[in-house]
Amino acid sequence: MALTIKKVLISDAVDASCVKILENNGVQVTLKTDFTKPELLQAIEGYDALIVRSATKVTSDVIKAGQALKVIGRAGTGVDNIDCDAATRQGILVINAPGGNTLSAAELTCAMIVTLSREIPAATMSLKAGKWDRKTFMGNELYGKTLATRGPRKNRQGGCPSAMQSFGMKTIGFDPIVPKEVSREFGVESMSLDEIWPLADYITVHTPLIPQTKDLIGKASLQKCKKGVKIINVARGGIVNEDDLLAALESGHCSGAGLDVFLEEPPKNTQLIAHPKVVCTPHLGANTKEAQLRVAQEIAEQFVALSQGKSGPGVANAPSLSQTQVPENKPWADLCIALGKVAGAIVGSLSSGLQLELVTYGNELEKKGQFLSSAARIGVLRHLGHSQANFINGTVLASDAGVKVSHKHSQGSPLWDY
Repeated sequence: MALTIKKVLISDAVDASCVKILENNGVQVTLKTDFTKPELLQAIEGYDALIVRSATKVTSDVIKAGQALKVIGRAGTGVDNIDCDAATRQGILVINAPGGNTLSAAELTCAMIVTLSREIPAATMSLKAGKWDRKTFMGNELYGKTLATRGPRKNRQGGCPSAMQSFGMKTIGFDPIVPKEVSREFGVESMSLDEIWPLADYITVHTPLIPQTKDLIGKASLQKCKKGVKIINVARGGIVNEDDLLAALESGHCSGAGLDVFLEEPPKNTQLIAHPKVVCTPHLGANTKEAQLRVAQEIAEQFVALSQGKSGPGVANAPSLSQTQVPENKPWADLCIALGKVAGAIVGSLSSGLQLELVTYGNELEKKGQFLSSAARIGVLRHLGHSQANFINGTVLASDAGVKVSHKHSQGSPLWDY
């Protein structure tokens, strides 16, 4: 499924390499970073794609105004500032650059750990104020301490855990995505969340902000931690409950926090920021020259790949899309779309909805069930009048229309018995 991308609007500052890559591949690029909201709503019409960083808020009204939009890309990790539900409903692909700033964010996390262990900011300010106070700033060695991580350790070097092992730290973690064997390769012992809380001297988070991770570190989890635990968040504001963290700091149960991200940015919780045991920075995780270059190149290269019928690593709202880019899958997709249309025509318009079961046979189709079910779903929707149904919005449109397509697979075919 190649996307026609001829005109791209970039509304946030990105490295010049992003524009260069796109223009070298025949894409017309407009770079303008000072849009007001009304100006953006007016300007977006006529563009095939939009590239943002974190400043532009791609709300549902922006998406609605972009009648020609096919792709929205964020030159960075995560899509918090993009209304993915609205984009999905419109059949617009949302992508990001998931690996571009991973290393920079991991390095800042490590810096926070070291800084908290030796009270470097407070000692610096004391000396700048003309004091020579060595007794107040008694630190702790990292050697022998336990670092607990929550979330993917996905960069090539193994991320924060691998780096902190060089200090002699023991590394444990919970990650629902990475298999235990893979974690073990990086020297990380996988445990359940309930197991890691009481063991950790330092806790870092490396996850997106989703319903399952909101307030992940809050009153309940902090109470399970050992006294003196230190919390570091360079991932997303909202993963750590700021009020609960402040209470733990004031009680002494938590002995320090390193925060680069906040629930509201700029943050309004001034009491937390002003706390003497808090080291804080203004969302600098990706603020390195190298990370900015990588995310700019990565998002541009994904745009080029999409225009060539290929998929990239940053697709956020179309899990079946990569399957559509495999040439040998196209005949199967076309067949299932056609079958969906036929099924819709046979059953007609049902007020109670339509339920189909797609049955596949043989080794070749064993792992294509989700993809082919999506194709059949698209066929039904198109018969029902949803001409814009595609692999991006098919699921949500089907839910609205009461269309359900389930899948079953069998290695043997009943036709083989004849």
